[in-house]
Amino acid sequence: MSNENDPLAWVERAEEDYAMVRSALRRKKPLTHAACFHAQQCAEKYLKALLVAGGHPFSKTHDLLVLNDECARAGILLSFSEDDLSILLSYAVRVRYPGEDPTPDEAREALTIAKAVRRLARKFLGVE
Repeated sequence: MSNENDPLAWVERAEEDYAMVRSALRRKKPLTHAACFHAQQCAEKYLKALLVAGGHPFSKTHDLLVLNDECARAGILLSFSEDDLSILLSYAVRVRYPGEDPTPDEAREALTIAKAVRRLARKFLGVE
């Protein structure tokens, strides 16, 4: 990362993940593993961007619940459902290895959750 203390650098990376999710789901045969993983990554990077923008340190973690709690402790009050964040969190590692495959519906749900995180974070950050 060019500058991990620049919230816009985190936004740039989050947007790349967001583009990957959308691209993976537009394929004739959706790439559900990639879509779910990048949806989680998009949300994670946006939460970290919020913390960086406020000058707050964050845990080196993929755990969206921990990052959401860190945002709350920093006074960045978000209205994300813990259930939704837990859904995305489950894709941080699980989809990287063979095993249970996410369905296209689950991948679309992951995109919907990531979109909600993205929308609120971009509004908070003043990014159009």
